[in-house]
Amino acid sequence: MNIFPDPLLDEAKGLIEDYRRRGWRIVTAESCTGGLIAGCLSEIPGASDVLEGGFVTYSNAAKNQHLGVPRETIQRVGAVSAKVAEAMAVGALTKGDADVAVSATGIAGPGGGSADKPVGLVFLGAARRGGQARHERHVFAGDRTAIRLAAMAAAFALLRRISDQED
Repeated sequence: MNIFPDPLLDEAKGLIEDYRRRGWRIVTAESCTGGLIAGCLSEIPGASDVLEGGFVTYSNAAKNQHLGVPRETIQRVGAVSAKVAEAMAVGALTKGDADVAVSATGIAGPGGGSADKPVGLVFLGAARRGGQARHERHVFAGDRTAIRLAAMAAAFALLRRISDQED
């Protein structure tokens, strides 16, 4: 029995194959997804060729302690922000032995949203060794599970675009 939907597993398998062919390793830094991105990638046999590991940094203190996200940045712009998503990705890349990092921070609900930061708001970050960090902003609809699954799919799409840019 698969715990992840087949389309996500198919995308994870494709990413593992592509990154293996390139000789690249991935590290994740996750907050609102709680390790689901790394979990889905690790469902694929042979993922250890590509998946270095992951950081689940749900609290602000963990983001600072484990990934080096500056406390001042979190206080100034909030944990759910482009700057924090980028800093999480850069921190994971710095702390892990990988070529590409992807991060996710957001509000999966059902509570915790506001007018400026609604439930469903997710920022993804990415960093490539030797490159600039980047981010994406998404607002996903649905319940907590739907939002987290959508964030995973968007993270996989971001990892795919990073790979495709190298072709």
